[in-house]
Amino acid sequence: MKRIVASVGLVAVGISGASAYSPGLAGVDATKTWSVSATLRGFYDDNYAYGYSNQNERDSFGFNISPSVQFNLPLEQTYLGLRYLYSGKYFEDRSSDAWDHSHQVDLRFNHAFTERYSIDLDNSFVVAQEPELLDNGVPYRTEGDNLRNRARFLANAQLTRQLGLQLGYNNVYWDYDHDRVTTVGGVFQRASLSGLLDRDEHLIVANLRWQALPETTALIGYNLGITHYLGDQQIAWLNPILQTGPVYSEDRDNISHYIYAGVNHAFLRNASASLKMGATHIDYDNDRVNQDSWIPYVDVSASYGYARGGNVQIGFVHSFYPTDVVAPFGGRITGSQESSTVYGLISHQLTPKLVAIGNIRYQDSTFDGGLYGDQSDQFFSAGINLTYQISRFLSCEAGYNFDRLNSDIPGRSYDRNRVYIGVTATY
Repeated sequence: MKRIVASVGLVAVGISGASAYSPGLAGVDATKTWSVSATLRGFYDDNYAYGYSNQNERDSFGFNISPSVQFNLPLEQTYLGLRYLYSGKYFEDRSSDAWDHSHQVDLRFNHAFTERYSIDLDNSFVVAQEPELLDNGVPYRTEGDNLRNRARFLANAQLTRQLGLQLGYNNVYWDYDHDRVTTVGGVFQRASLSGLLDRDEHLIVANLRWQALPETTALIGYNLGITHYLGDQQIAWLNPILQTGPVYSEDRDNISHYIYAGVNHAFLRNASASLKMGATHIDYDNDRVNQDSWIPYVDVSASYGYARGGNVQIGFVHSFYPTDVVAPFGGRITGSQESSTVYGLISHQLTPKLVAIGNIRYQDSTFDGGLYGDQSDQFFSAGINLTYQISRFLSCEAGYNFDRLNSDIPGRSYDRNRVYIGVTATY
């Protein structure tokens, strides 16, 4: 597989930090024991190579073939789901290696021991070109097979009628197939993507929940995050006048502590909101090149079913995430980025057979440390999709997506427009 697109400005809307989880089987029809589907799309992409503005931009027509198979096993107290999805994209602009291939395998398992005790297990494995499959972040282009495996385990216990406990563990493993360090005359020039972003992320979760009212739940929580960078390569060279010596992948290893409190409230049967606020302390293993810091932690979301077939979701997340920027300066490197993200999603049934879905996201990220410390990226994306149900087994769709990155770092900004039309058969 060639010319894979990777995603680095990670945005995870969920429990906390870079290890938040979004299961791939969410929203599937669990009433069917098995199902198969296949989608054929034609598309036009005016910047599929993620070229910088007015530089190296390449556009292409193409088509996408995407079959999938899904199995469900719903039992009285247990559910097991498994899905495999393949995507093959053909770009007419390429004279060779015209195809991009991606694979996604999702597993979901939950079991209720009693009405008071249950467990959930999710796993999603991806080898992908599309940044949307790797994670919803600021995308850019790189060669190679990029792997991401995301796993979550959560145990729920209702200790009393009002007091509940959640204990969980999240893990995300990243492996980018781009490990060539750029040198000139044997002198280090630029790090590889593998050296910068190959990592193993662990997140241990503990929440206490108090049912204050039938429609209101208060919570307090603590999360422990541990991030190990696995590239085992040089990623920077400090200014020899200030501090001589190379910087390696593991020099960005860190431990993070999340402390927060929050509330979940159901205003109506079809309207609810969730709020978590607190602070995060980031403790780097190598204080020589990184600076420990405290940052705010906020996760706010709300949903409203305003009509039959109509739903809107909005949210805001503030936390810290990894970055591909390292930029040594003044004896320090860029260790991470602090990001604020606003997002929204609306689904509306225009007619009994026609559904419109729109989404929007804005992310403002500030780099921590290094040459570009306190400078930022602003990433905006929006999309709309129309789906018409021709019959029980056949539907057609059309859509448009727009991405725009404005960056204080020279040569990093770009924009991208995509339009598509397709048909899906499901059985």
